[in-house]
Amino acid sequence: MPDLFAEKFPYEDKEESVVKQVEDYVRSIPDFPEPGIIFRDVTTILQDADGLHLAIDKLIEMVSDVDFDLVVGPESRGFIFGVPVAYALHKGFVPVRKKGKLPCETIAAEYDLEYGSAVIEMHKDSIQPGQKVVIVDDLIATGGTIEAITKLVEQLGGQVVKICFVMELAGLKGREKLKNYGVDSVIVYEGK
Repeated sequence: MPDLFAEKFPYEDKEESVVKQVEDYVRSIPDFPEPGIIFRDVTTILQDADGLHLAIDKLIEMVSDVDFDLVVGPESRGFIFGVPVAYALHKGFVPVRKKGKLPCETIAAEYDLEYGSAVIEMHKDSIQPGQKVVIVDDLIATGGTIEAITKLVEQLGGQVVKICFVMELAGLKGREKLKNYGVDSVIVYEGK
């Protein structure tokens, strides 16, 4: 079976002056959801074949020298970016879902949102003690969701060895909640 990820993609053959970066595929929407906020829209990366390939390739590069067993990703955009990484590197994928969405016995973690809180779950048998885990998601803002995921992984005896994002809003200081882990982002926006 051919390794689809090893093939050259069209953007690799372009002259350096016209090579796009992942951030070139992100649509920025001013004053959404409120005045003064710039919303970074990941859907424009997904819609463009070159943008999608480039984003996944960058995530794969981030973990190419990391020893790990599983990729973990939160619904829904962690699924979108995490599954291709797991597939390309021949690793399993563990979904983290909102409360009540998984069919077997679960463990749960509550985390704070801007206005309230939320609960996420993963299957109790999804990670075995000693397994090394990479967490992949589309965006780090305040870091609450990923912090909760690290607690779930560790509760099951897993070890978080790397956390990767497509985008980071550095002004929201989410990385501070993850200071005990290796964190990498394809794009870092200094603001919120």
